[in-house]
Amino acid sequence: MISRRALLLAPLGMATLTGISFWMLLDRMRTGKFDPHAVPNPLIGQRLPDFSLPGQPPSPGFSAADITASGRPALVNFFASWCLPCVAEAPQLMALRRAGIPVWGIAYKDPPEATAAFLARNGYPYTRVARDEPGRVAIDFGVYGVPETYLIDKTGIIRWRWAGALTEDVIEQQLQPLLRQYS
Repeated sequence: MISRRALLLAPLGMATLTGISFWMLLDRMRTGKFDPHAVPNPLIGQRLPDFSLPGQPPSPGFSAADITASGRPALVNFFASWCLPCVAEAPQLMALRRAGIPVWGIAYKDPPEATAAFLARNGYPYTRVARDEPGRVAIDFGVYGVPETYLIDKTGIIRWRWAGALTEDVIEQQLQPLLRQYS
C-alpha cells in the first residue's frame, strides 16, 4: 500500500521534473542547440524507398526510379491541401523550380479534387505530382507530418530531410550547400 507521505510528495516530484526539463529546453534554445525540425530519420544515408504512386491529373504518377533517372539531385516534397505550412512554403518551392531544381510532389492523404484546388491557388512547383491517399509511401519515408522535404542525391541516396515549411533561410543555409555538394 502506498503511504500517505508518498502521495503528498508525488506532485512535488512531478513539478521538480517538469521544471528541470523546462530549464534544459531553455538552455538548449539559449545556446543554439535546440532545433525543433531536427527529428531524426533513419533513412538519411540510405537508398530511396522503392515505390510507385498514381498521378494527380494532369500529371502522370511516378516511382522512385523516375526520381533517380535524371542522374541529378532532386527534392521529394510531401504536402496536402489542408496544410497551412504547405501554403507558406509554396513560394520557396516555386523559386526552387525556377532555379532548375526538380521537385517531386506527393499529395499526402488528400482527395484529388482538393489537391487540384490547392495547386491552382498556390502554383505548380512540381516536376510531377503523385497521390499517396493511404499514406503508405509516407510511412516508408518516415514522414512525421506535412510539409516534409527530402533531398535525394543523383545516385538515389537520401541526404537530407526537413520537417516543416521550407523558408528562404533554410534553403540558403542548409539546402543550397547540399545541392552544390551532391551535384
